Amino acid sequence: MVTLFTRVSGVFWAVVDVVRPLAPLLTRLVIGVAFVQTGIGKWENFHDTVDFFASLGLPAPAANAALTATLEVIGGAALIVGLGTNLFAALLSWTMVVAILTAERTNLIGALTGTGDHALTDILPLMFLMPLTWLVAFGAGPLSLDFLLKRRIGIPAVGTRKVLA
Repeated sequence: MVTLFTRVSGVFWAVVDVVRPLAPLLTRLVIGVAFVQTGIGKWENFHDTVDFFASLGLPAPAANAALTATLEVIGGAALIVGLGTNLFAALLSWTMVVAILTAERTNLIGALTGTGDHALTDILPLMFLMPLTWLVAFGAGPLSLDFLLKRRIGIPAVGTRKVLA
């Protein structure tokens, strides 16, 4: 019985090792495409985006709408190819935090207190924030331009840097 478990376990971990590089790639692709689409949508409906940002009380709504739309298009495209992943994931995370604290604030409070009509999973910026946070922490993975560039110039992969004491 132990031998069977050992064999099954070995096969399982071998499959995990093969699939592991796909996790950050698929995460980047899904999140990146979504941000490119939402950024283009903000540009295509720029006046409505500015009005919405103004209704939220955001300062300089036109400038913030342009910045956000541009960041979503460029940052989303960068995530797709895995270039500047940690930086763009951090910047896009910030836009999700702002969205949660403004547009989704009432829904978030209702979900946390059980008094609203929405669950936490209904709060789309929160759902985007989770994989973005993961990309900030762990990077683009081996199937990315980040990995190729870091390897070419000799920068260690994420998690292998020595911390100075």
